[in-house]
Amino acid sequence: MQRTLLMLGLVLLLLPGLTLGQRRNQPSSILIKGGHVIDPKNNINEVMDVAIRDGKIENVAKQIEPAPDSKVIDARGMYVTPGLIDMHGHFFPNAGRGDPAPDVLTLRSGVTTAVDAGSSGWRTFPDFKREIIDESTTRVFAFLNIVGNGFSGNEQDTADMNAKLAADMALKHKDNIVGFKVAHYIRRDWIPIDGAIEAGELAGGLPVMVDFGSARPALSLEELLLEKFRPGDIYTHVFGGNAAVGSPVSPGGREAVVDQEGNVKSFASKAQQRGIIFDVGFGGASFDINYAMQAMKHGFYPNTMGTDMNYHSFNGAMKNILNVMSTFLTLGMDLPSVIEGATWKPAQVINHEELGHLSKGAVADVTLLSIREGDFGFWDREDYKVKGNQKLECQLTIREGRVVYDFNGISIPDPE
Repeated sequence: MQRTLLMLGLVLLLLPGLTLGQRRNQPSSILIKGGHVIDPKNNINEVMDVAIRDGKIENVAKQIEPAPDSKVIDARGMYVTPGLIDMHGHFFPNAGRGDPAPDVLTLRSGVTTAVDAGSSGWRTFPDFKREIIDESTTRVFAFLNIVGNGFSGNEQDTADMNAKLAADMALKHKDNIVGFKVAHYIRRDWIPIDGAIEAGELAGGLPVMVDFGSARPALSLEELLLEKFRPGDIYTHVFGGNAAVGSPVSPGGREAVVDQEGNVKSFASKAQQRGIIFDVGFGGASFDINYAMQAMKHGFYPNTMGTDMNYHSFNGAMKNILNVMSTFLTLGMDLPSVIEGATWKPAQVINHEELGHLSKGAVADVTLLSIREGDFGFWDREDYKVKGNQKLECQLTIREGRVVYDFNGISIPDPE
């Protein structure tokens, strides 16, 4: 059986011009008709047509007549958005973690761009690039771990943290590396965070993403956000933690952005106002619905919809980016804001503003979404559940003008 699967894989690899999620003989011109376009960068939130030619957005307008060579896709009743960007995932199966290859889970949920958050470090990034980035249909960027070996069980090894070597790797791979990552560090000092920020400066001002709160006893979240971080740096797992720092539920001391009375801590609001980015980072155990509800009740919303997609989260409460977005719809965010957090905002955060929008001439990464009405449950790490009546579903994903996922065959002519 294994030999058969191997041979099938080799055959697929040998098919010219055919990659995962793509079909043969795709047209160079596509016209998406009658969909409700939500493009936060361009302040579009209405029914429009979208024309694509040669992998680029050709036009967005009220009425576009199809060209003779256009494939017309009927998007009535659907939302048309820029290709989704998941700015927090793990796709490098380093040290036996078994993290998924991006294409397995991204394209079917409308994600055309995914950012790996520290799975590789300055020592292992070349392997990640060769094995995953260069082989994926999904566009894959990386936050480089300040630890040379990345997520390999030695995140406590300060001797393996090198700001100069990390920055050098980022400068060598400017097209792939968008920042630096710190995670899982348990000692009560700032060595990895200071190192990552130094690397960011050496690499021309790249941002740092921090998974914070493993120190025993806890380090100060206020100091991280208001003194260590620069505008544009990213605090992920924003609705994780505990209101009572160091409680038995969280012995590492990850601190919530709300207090025990449910009020948003003033330093968190100040940090967001000064440009600190708060990422959902749902993950397998890093999201608490109650904290999210309390924070949003007081006007504190996440900036980006990062999933923390990893080997144990995609079959849990998190599932995929559409489930994360649907959770926040249920909690009270409006649809344009949720879509902005998965398109234009992450594009800005990772300094790739050529992505995340449908401007004329932009790369034609496009997602068609529908909202299914029904009775749905959304839950968190504590199995606390909220009920909702709407869930986002991906109908079609287009990557650089090519259909890479089609849930119901809407890009294929109906049988005569």
